[in-house]
Amino acid sequence: MNLAPRVETAVISDADLDNISGGNSAGGSGGLHVETPVADLCADVLAVASPEGVAAGGFLNASAG
Repeated sequence: MNLAPRVETAVISDADLDNISGGNSAGGSGGLHVETPVADLCADVLAVASPEGVAAGGFLNASAG
């Protein structure tokens, strides 16, 4: 008696896979950190674009002392 579960496989096209996984998207990010004896500066940016829309964000932190 074989107790192993049966698994069926199927072939799926790239177009069908894009629809399942949410499609194509592109994005980028970057950061900068500068540290001196007088002050610190940190900056980050992020942008993502997909068929559903665009998202962007940023962060800036500066401290002295």
